[in-house]
Amino acid sequence: MSSLCRDYAAVTDLRAGDPAAVAKAWQARTTRPTVRGDGRLMIVAADHPARGALSVGTRPTAMNNRIDLLDRLRTALADPGVDGVLATSDILDDLLLLGALEDKVVFSSFNRGGLAGASFELDDRMTGATAASTAAANMNGGKMLCRIDLDDAGTVATLASCAQAVDELAANGLIAMLEPFMSSRVDGKVRNDLSPDAVIKSVAISSGLGSTSAYTWMKLPVVEEMDRVMESTTMPTLLLGGDPTDPDEAFASWEKALALPAVRGLIVGRTLLYPGDDDVASAVATAVKLVR
Repeated sequence: MSSLCRDYAAVTDLRAGDPAAVAKAWQARTTRPTVRGDGRLMIVAADHPARGALSVGTRPTAMNNRIDLLDRLRTALADPGVDGVLATSDILDDLLLLGALEDKVVFSSFNRGGLAGASFELDDRMTGATAASTAAANMNGGKMLCRIDLDDAGTVATLASCAQAVDELAANGLIAMLEPFMSSRVDGKVRNDLSPDAVIKSVAISSGLGSTSAYTWMKLPVVEEMDRVMESTTMPTLLLGGDPTDPDEAFASWEKALALPAVRGLIVGRTLLYPGDDDVASAVATAVKLVR
């Protein structure tokens, strides 16, 4: 399928005049299996805006400009070493209409209800894509944030909804990608515990969600003692990038973790899309070399 829209103004015109064209475009898209070739995956992520997380590093409004974000995503996806993208439906629809998702792996983002900084931030209820919509659009799977706060009774609702989504995705033969964290409030702000034992506990809890693990993958942060963390699961795992700090340090930590058997690749957003020098193509090319 070629691009339906030549520019962003055309995307808006199509949304206004022929919204049914979006579903037709999903059906016409050239799809691909999740795993092929060397079995490694390089995925770019862009589901932060829907949770109100628009900052990148020291830039509080970095992701305010949707056109700029889409430009960066299209640059990343143009690299032949980038397998695909994880994003919310609004961003995926834009990329689809612009022809950027041909022969790409596509993961939808399910729960964006826990808005960054909100009093209800740990209420990670499903407000995005569903297993049904993901299957109807011929995507490869869906991703769920699964933050576990042992002091918040609402966590059990998150676990239950993630378990249901795991089952629904599996019923459609689609990957359920879980991003678990042991979380808590520190001085009123939600903090994820990135100690090795906390990450291991989050993996143990989330791995058991649903009635089958056949289609379950993990999306995990790179932390200390990553070899020990990866001994806690047999699930295929993609490493997340997090908010960028020192890019050289991040690349070095990814390279080391990518050598572990269960690690199948990277799923990185802000670190690659908003590098300090704004050279997206170069940052993406470096990450691709690490994965390949």
